[in-house]
Amino acid sequence: MSDVRPLALVTGASSGMGREIARELARTHRIIAVGRDASRLAAVAAETGADPWRLDVTDAEALADRIAGLDRLDVLVHAAAIARTLGVDAADAADWAAHFAVNVTGPAVLTRLALPLLREARGTVVFIGSGAGTRPVPGSAVYTATKHALRAVADVLRIDEEPHRLRVVTVAPGQTDTDMLRSMVPAEQYRPERYIRPESVAGAVRFVVDAPADVQITDLAVRPRQEISRI
Repeated sequence: MSDVRPLALVTGASSGMGREIARELARTHRIIAVGRDASRLAAVAAETGADPWRLDVTDAEALADRIAGLDRLDVLVHAAAIARTLGVDAADAADWAAHFAVNVTGPAVLTRLALPLLREARGTVVFIGSGAGTRPVPGSAVYTATKHALRAVADVLRIDEEPHRLRVVTVAPGQTDTDMLRSMVPAEQYRPERYIRPESVAGAVRFVVDAPADVQITDLAVRPRQEISRI
């Protein structure tokens, strides 16, 4: 018998928040797990039964080919991101281009490719934003700019897709215990217990995906219980 569960596609699913979101949604959904690390992606697939797509979110042609093979899509979660601590004085054109390609353009293009299926399903698009998407982060102009831009994409998409009853959500975690954060915080200052667990972010995504059909949760901030900074 064919699997009639709804289908969720999660980018950045080979590690961190994306992996935990795939694990959480796999309880009720079929999962497409998109990531770049083959071994980690295989582990997620083995655990969740996900269909692994080893792809870069900037590869629009490959994504278009894969999306064309789907007959439905109910949930799209954009969890893939890159981050380096770069101010305007340190970032060159390549830094800006690389961050916007992964953090903004990739999600926007993938959403466009998936829109016909999402519209048909009256589905949900979840953008994993950041506290940096509403306030400036000193010394991190590039990443902060991309998260501001990603929120703008979500906000306009929500308005434009109202006629199709598409739900568009920004889930904005604060500092979360991931490899990305470890790369940005000096090892001697890193205290995992201070940060949000990726599983908690996955729980927030579950909350917005399971919202009743008559509502959408448009913006959800997920903050550490004890604030580290006020971003």
